[in-house]
Amino acid sequence: MALNIPVRENKKLEAVVARINENVTLNTYWYCSNVNAIDRLGINDHGPVHIRIVANLALKILRMLIEAGVQPSVEKDHKLTKDDAEVIVVLAACLHDIGHIVHRMNHEPFSVALAADLLPELLKDIYPERERAIITAEVLHAVYAHETEIEPLTVEAGVLKIADALDMEEGRARIPFQAGSMTIHAVSALAIEDVQLRKGEKRPICIAIKMSNSAGIFQIDNLLKEKLKHSGLAEYFEIRAEIAGEEKKLIERYEL
Repeated sequence: MALNIPVRENKKLEAVVARINENVTLNTYWYCSNVNAIDRLGINDHGPVHIRIVANLALKILRMLIEAGVQPSVEKDHKLTKDDAEVIVVLAACLHDIGHIVHRMNHEPFSVALAADLLPELLKDIYPERERAIITAEVLHAVYAHETEIEPLTVEAGVLKIADALDMEEGRARIPFQAGSMTIHAVSALAIEDVQLRKGEKRPICIAIKMSNSAGIFQIDNLLKEKLKHSGLAEYFEIRAEIAGEEKKLIERYEL
């Protein structure tokens, strides 16, 4: 599945996205990640659909933060540009879950190792050697720090952590639910109907969530709130969740 990324006038991002779409190894890793995640473990998608969603969310969040006056870390610390920050978040989004080809457990460090092997080809001829090394370092940090409890050291890494958590609409929970997982995690995820990013009233970004059932609060409180808390960017976000219309019944009966 090709990435559909709004690159705007960012020529480096356009070139990197083209490389990602052409890279057979990376695209196959996404496929293999889903074989382990869906077919063998019965959990939700960690392959191309998830990657496409997270990459677009991460890019949108970064642009909204920049518009609000937040300076990307690669610009502040390495004197590169906002365009380079966009390259970092998109690459990190595309590489953050490929460690699932090894195993779900400890997939973050596995993703780092696999990403380090792929990045030279993805960045070749787009950046000179020194800048290529900086982009690589920043991407690898973001990939590793997307795990909930690891504190990100950069704006770009915090952006990825939040974007990863926002892929939680009801379709993202149907796989474990239909496989027989009648847990509060699955039921709560099924209650999330829509997630949107918009300008906030009190803070720069509002995460607006529509739920079909109040069980969705568990998903927000235990997944999104925790990732936001550990993102280093919580001060820029507000969360608003509401039930859309009449509350929907999600399960008929539960037995042990």
